Amino acid sequence: MALLQIAEPGQSTKPHEHRLAVGIDLGTTNSLVATVRSGVSETLPDENGQHLLPSVVRYQKDSVEVGDAAKAHAVDDPLNTIVSIKRLMGRGIDDLKTLSHQLPYQFAETESSVPRIMTAAGDKTAVEVSADILKALKLRSEQTLGDELVGAVITVPAYFDDAQRQATKDAAKLAGINVLRLLNEPTAAAVAYGLDSGREGVVAIYDLGGGTFDISILRLKQGVFEVLATGGDSALGGDDFDHAIAEWIMSQAGLDKASISHSTARLLLREACKAKQALSDTESVELNIVLDEKQTWFGSLNRDTFNQLVDPLIKKTMMSCRRALRDSAVDKDDVMDVVMVGGSTRCLRVREQVGAFFARDPLVTIDPDKVVAIGAATQANALAGNNPDGDMLLLDVLPLSLGIETMGGLVEKIIQRNTPIPVSRAQNFTTYKDGQTAMAIQVVQGERELVSDCRSLARFELRGFPPQVAGAARIRVTFQVDADGLLNVSASEETSGVKAQVEVKPSYGLSDTEIETMLRDSMEHAGEDKDARSLREQQVEADRVIEALDAALADDGDEMLSSDEKDAILAARHQLQTAREQASDSKQLKQAMAALEKASASYVARRMNASVQKSMAGHKVEEFKSEESEL
Repeated sequence: MALLQIAEPGQSTKPHEHRLAVGIDLGTTNSLVATVRSGVSETLPDENGQHLLPSVVRYQKDSVEVGDAAKAHAVDDPLNTIVSIKRLMGRGIDDLKTLSHQLPYQFAETESSVPRIMTAAGDKTAVEVSADILKALKLRSEQTLGDELVGAVITVPAYFDDAQRQATKDAAKLAGINVLRLLNEPTAAAVAYGLDSGREGVVAIYDLGGGTFDISILRLKQGVFEVLATGGDSALGGDDFDHAIAEWIMSQAGLDKASISHSTARLLLREACKAKQALSDTESVELNIVLDEKQTWFGSLNRDTFNQLVDPLIKKTMMSCRRALRDSAVDKDDVMDVVMVGGSTRCLRVREQVGAFFARDPLVTIDPDKVVAIGAATQANALAGNNPDGDMLLLDVLPLSLGIETMGGLVEKIIQRNTPIPVSRAQNFTTYKDGQTAMAIQVVQGERELVSDCRSLARFELRGFPPQVAGAARIRVTFQVDADGLLNVSASEETSGVKAQVEVKPSYGLSDTEIETMLRDSMEHAGEDKDARSLREQQVEADRVIEALDAALADDGDEMLSSDEKDAILAARHQLQTAREQASDSKQLKQAMAALEKASASYVARRMNASVQKSMAGHKVEEFKSEESEL
């Protein structure tokens, strides 16, 4: 018998007007899909009633298995069964060096910067594997809801960089999913938690999943969800707990990590995960691991030993929490609640340490596995137009500053980190040399003052604007970051209208520690960076002064200067050039420029007088006076 939905008069949405949209939590260990039905966000189960879909894909010659069916073969067919693929999203070949000890796969030799995993079904990229997971979630949605989807909101770690976000969008496109928005996972949790509780204030979202960690400090007020600051590690999660336990087991069993097979490695990780989960309910767990036909290891792992193994990993998350609080200018006492997100927050040690850090019991009333998908579904429902009267406003932020390279290898930041997105910012620049008709623009990301200490995202050129004297051209550079955190940079010369632009779509992402290192270095080297920037600015100014002086001397130096005067100026020029090349601080350069300015003051005055006389040649003083009176 069919069910009828009954609503208050004027409150129901007409069937033909309701658009089917879902929220997808594409996780490292498990993935979920949720939607809004009868005004309630809920996750969708499969035909067996399971809500969690293991993020595991097994490739065979003529078939692809996703989820539990694939996970069952993780031990006996490890090279064709891909797990934790999220850790490879947006990463390049070089990044694999930092993850190699955690990747029991064989990678194809290729000239491409994109890693390809060798399987029975051919070489597969992280995007293709993720697409197969998304296809399974899309199929579940359409079978449950009975129609095609108009789109989906897909969540990503807050610290995913541009390459990783773009890889996620590419995977969705390959799966045939229209992406309404990419949404930061902690922000999605805030949506679910904020709407559920109706409270206002500052909330910390502690999100520890299988492979990623995020901490976000948010302010909830009158339906507005504003991210004040974000932090985290895109390669830290429950998987690392499993690896720590597995390495402890190998140590206890006398196994050589370098010589164990892929199957044994997977077996140890599986048993380690089971032990981790069991220790949330018991003080000790017995281990009985059949390593091979001849060797079986018996042992026990208690909660105290487990805590010692994972405490260094949890401590790393606490360091990120401190930075996020500092960035948001919020004290721990100002945090109203701490929301626990991600399956790894079921670990009692994690809850204990988080509670101790924030001096309050963390909230665990919302299912930590489902809360991200539920929040994404709420946002998807609004973006699909099913909630026209809703007043929810969502503000995400940029994790790192964006800018361009200027003369001297300096970074001019256009958009500062933690700026709410979407955002558009523009800034004017000019040319450095006379007659310049082109400008090379390098887009960089990072917090340091020098380009060499930041990450280059893209390069492009603005060509064909008319030649003018140095400083006359007006080059307007515009940065636009959309709601997904993806960047578009454009440049235009305002007098001629010449334009150029670039969509920043890098082929690889930051390494697992690069973002954290960038932020830490920016704080540790703040004083050095300030001095280095000041020195570079003075070096650029010295180059400009020397170039202008050389041009003037070549034009009329012999006519206007005696040999003694010219020698004095050239001597001061030589001192400035030497200081430019050898000075270790800006003060020395300023002194050298002041000395050159003093030596050439008489020469500059003569040139100015000559220029004025040339301009007035053939005119009477009265003409200039009459023109002045008309102004």
